[in-house]
Amino acid sequence: MHSRLLRRPQFVAAAMLLLMLGACTTVERRQTQLQYDLGYPAARAAAAAPARSSPVPVSVSEISAPSWMDSTRMYYRLDYDNPLEAHTYAQARWTMAPSRLFLQRLKARVSEAGGGVLGGGDGAVGVPRLRIEADDFSQVFSAPKVSTARVAMRVSVLQDRKLIAQRTFTTSAPAPTPDAAGGVHALALASDAMIADMIAWLSTLPLAR
Repeated sequence: MHSRLLRRPQFVAAAMLLLMLGACTTVERRQTQLQYDLGYPAARAAAAAPARSSPVPVSVSEISAPSWMDSTRMYYRLDYDNPLEAHTYAQARWTMAPSRLFLQRLKARVSEAGGGVLGGGDGAVGVPRLRIEADDFSQVFSAPKVSTARVAMRVSVLQDRKLIAQRTFTTSAPAPTPDAAGGVHALALASDAMIADMIAWLSTLPLAR
């Protein structure tokens, strides 16, 4: 009797439907993307080196970045295989473009260090303006299970349309795990270290106060 029921079309269709639903659920779970940012500013700022002195108020506009960085994709390179080829994580994304995440962190840190931060369009007279160009923000693997975060930014300081100083900053930090989560952790640390260096550098410039 039981074998006859299993051979009926409705029972076969129901069984197939359950299998399809289970497969869809599994695929959906696998395709779920994780979204990352650089963490809470206060927690990261405490881990970063403090500025040597409070900077002057500055005006910061948007960070200029190459097209491959102007998205939420998370990039990594396999230096041990082909350093000229860029890869992206399929199941991990930034919450916004990394240049915008870095800009948020920079503004927060400058404020915490005692300096004022104005938007690029505020047009305050005599306030130094920062022009930042991003060159790199990625995770680089030197071996299959060994990777490092690399951040590179070029900063120009202008006051009354005059170039006061320019410097290229590069920082790196080892990733604790060879995956997207490890890369995010290392990129956050490298970003905080770079911002601390930027603030200390700004404090040494001959800017009007």
